[in-house]
Amino acid sequence: MLVAGDVRRTWKDQYERSCRVARALEREGVAKGDRIAFLDRNGLEYFDVIFGGSFLGAVSVAVNWRLAPPEMGAVIDDSQASVLLIHPDYVPALAAMKTDLPRIRRIVVLGDPRTVEHEPDVRVDRYESWIEDAPATDPGVTPEPDDISMQLYTSGTTGLPKGVMLSNANLATAVAAAGEVFCVDEDTVSLVAMPLFHIGGSGWALCGMSRGGRSVILRDLDPVELLRLVETEGVTETFLVPAVLMLLLQTPQIASTDLSSLRNVFYGASPISDDVLVRCLEAFECGFTQVYGLTETTGAITALRPEDHDPAGPRRHLLRSAGRPFDHVELGILDPVTGEASPPGQVGEVVTRSALNMVGYWGRPGDTSKVLDDDGWFHTGDAGYLDGEGFLFLHDRIKDMIVTGAENVYPAEVENALLAHPSVADAAVIGVPDERWGEAVKAIVVLAPGVTWPAAEAAAELIAFCRDRLAGYKCPKTVDLAETLPRNPSGKILKRELRAPYWEGRERQIG
Repeated sequence: MLVAGDVRRTWKDQYERSCRVARALEREGVAKGDRIAFLDRNGLEYFDVIFGGSFLGAVSVAVNWRLAPPEMGAVIDDSQASVLLIHPDYVPALAAMKTDLPRIRRIVVLGDPRTVEHEPDVRVDRYESWIEDAPATDPGVTPEPDDISMQLYTSGTTGLPKGVMLSNANLATAVAAAGEVFCVDEDTVSLVAMPLFHIGGSGWALCGMSRGGRSVILRDLDPVELLRLVETEGVTETFLVPAVLMLLLQTPQIASTDLSSLRNVFYGASPISDDVLVRCLEAFECGFTQVYGLTETTGAITALRPEDHDPAGPRRHLLRSAGRPFDHVELGILDPVTGEASPPGQVGEVVTRSALNMVGYWGRPGDTSKVLDDDGWFHTGDAGYLDGEGFLFLHDRIKDMIVTGAENVYPAEVENALLAHPSVADAAVIGVPDERWGEAVKAIVVLAPGVTWPAAEAAAELIAFCRDRLAGYKCPKTVDLAETLPRNPSGKILKRELRAPYWEGRERQIG
């Protein structure tokens, strides 16, 4: 069963609606390999489209609704979609997209289409009317394992979003691991809380649905509503990013909500401090599993399982680990300079090989060849190391590494030290130009709610706090206070935005 708001839909009903969508798309001339763009927040219609499109062998493209209109238009144009399904909330964005969406032949509005301005040869329909007369029969297209099924766009933290092509084989491999890794069974009540344009939303949703059970779709990330759904729907599993976990810890209703139905909370997509994780374990009183992966790996490829979360035991250091790779996933660490395999404990670039690796970036063979080598290894761009037991410890993005006085500093290590301070709610560490050292370590810190601290005093205290925990060259030289930190929809800090003012006018973004 699928649940969204007041709507409760059986799998039989979902199958029939998906067939109607497939037939309506077929009527528009959509065929195998064609792209379908979808622009809305989390809702049942997304699953009508992703399932219906798959019945035709078409490729679903979920557009990031948090983008600015010109960015939305660029993604739709890049995908070469011929049909756009859009919620009325985003209809005003059409006029601001700075593109006439030349390939779009049909706009389907999930509501009233009368307010849509469009080109004369573009037909506009209301969603329910569009599928009303379509037969609820499967078109009968036979999918192949290598056919592309889903095209998700990267978050764009280091450049323009790229369309990640995920095949039926990719998704089938991810779903096959749902029982083993994500504890999904026929009794699972899965809460889908993350945006569906992200692999942490759509990938988690498909895994949660893979054994039947019940999936609860949260349209907007309201922490009070999220807690209410856990209690009233009896949610057993969910995936959340650390930023949401921190938000829930700050929500008063968490103390009075019955969370006893939860069996496991999966988390990942950005770093989490030891303190926040321990507080989560105490507040939720259920299993926690950290997962690590990327859009390009169809989501998770490693897991730190509940039994490895032992904050009071001798293996507390594992709380900073992303866990060990799945049985069907190969993981390695390469020296970023020599390209040779790094020994245990030595930081390098994380590389992986498995049936989860994407087919490639849509229309970007050059970018694809930079990250997928001839032997099938995907180069993640993440820096980390493997310990002697095979646990992965992530440091940062290779591109975020700070080189100060010929020493390499990985910002995540410094951020974790800062986040251990009780007065710090959030922190980001970047490299800024320095005449002596090339780059200097700068921290940008958000204070915990209710904490008031003069900037100079805060900087002195936090730098001293880091000196007790880190080598001197890793410690911030300066600390700025901020109200919030810029993050993308995945919860990752936008380091590029933070660095931009300090590197403006320089040819190179390194020292």
